[in-house]
Amino acid sequence: MSLNISALREQFPILKTQIDGKPLVYLDNAATTQKPQVVIDALVEYYSTYNANVHRGSHYLSDEATRRYENARTSVANFINAAVKEEVIWTSGTTESLNIIAHGLMQQLGTGDQVVITEMEHHANLVTWQQACIKAGAKLVVIPINEAGELDLRAYESALNSATKLVAFPHVSNALGTINPIEELTLMAKNVGALVSIDGAQGIAHGGVDVQAIGCDFYSFSGHKLFGPTGIGCLWGRKAVLEDWPVWQTGGEMIADVEYQSTTFGALPNRLEAGTPNISGAIGMAAAIDWFADLDQQAVQTHEKALLARAIELAADMPGMRLIGTATNKVGIMSFLLEGTHPADIGFILDRQGIAIRTGDNCAQPLMKRLKIPGTARASFSIYNTIEEVEAFFIALKKAQTMLA
Repeated sequence: MSLNISALREQFPILKTQIDGKPLVYLDNAATTQKPQVVIDALVEYYSTYNANVHRGSHYLSDEATRRYENARTSVANFINAAVKEEVIWTSGTTESLNIIAHGLMQQLGTGDQVVITEMEHHANLVTWQQACIKAGAKLVVIPINEAGELDLRAYESALNSATKLVAFPHVSNALGTINPIEELTLMAKNVGALVSIDGAQGIAHGGVDVQAIGCDFYSFSGHKLFGPTGIGCLWGRKAVLEDWPVWQTGGEMIADVEYQSTTFGALPNRLEAGTPNISGAIGMAAAIDWFADLDQQAVQTHEKALLARAIELAADMPGMRLIGTATNKVGIMSFLLEGTHPADIGFILDRQGIAIRTGDNCAQPLMKRLKIPGTARASFSIYNTIEEVEAFFIALKKAQTMLA
């Protein structure tokens, strides 16, 4: 195993930033990751040397843009082990991907049907299904979690039946860091004939996603949480499911034949990619994926576990600190409260010391209500973070606690 953190950090220009004269300690990776120079260069190269629309032009620039754009699709397909690259649909991110699924599912739902989700959902994987069920007259079933932030598997199994048309759950909870047993959850849902949609926004950056091994029908994720650009993401869907899925938007590129009174829609992936796509975003996302895939994945996971382990060790010695989400199997996300303080005040004081964290409800208001808390402070670690930064975070946290006492 090998992962030279110092050399890796040199690839991220933003990590040289100073905040009020203090070095940036970026611990808001669950919100968005920073970008290595190779991704920035890919975006600049596209706009500087072959900027053109794809699939349309009859000139060199368009041919080159199209080639790179479709190669990017292949990079994603290989990264998640899709059966064919046509199963990879470009979207603006996880949220749009989930809405594409819900838009089609809504046309298949009826009274008596149910969609199953969990208590740990991000709003994108809750409100989307909530609204689809409301419009279709179906029932939304919510599976509880335990005090550690782990899914109640018995309740989940009991909720599944022939009325279950789709099960939706996160690969990793953005608020708790819990890693769900996605293969087991998928198999249980498949046993009752349900479709399975996985919100992979937080899971994708930790590697090892194999959609064929998981057995799900949909897996959605965003580029910006995987060291890539904002405004680009992917919906992977099983070809047998997606090829007849109701179209999401209409317009250019997604058609086979158009008459004034009727239209024949094109084949995958075009039928779900109306209009000019985010070409630079797709190319930048592929650059991020290729960069990440070249790293020693076992070393990456070992490093991230070490960061979290050190943070948990330091938290145990900090009076008044309450961790929110203590699942046995989790990624480098530490949500917490400090007795007698408000998360927003903690975030402000840490920022003045150059440390960036997230505060608030983490786009998971029902979860916060379930936990009977207003929100949390959240530190989330990535591959370019160091043990020294984790320790600096706790030094700053103790200072904030003293100031707010």
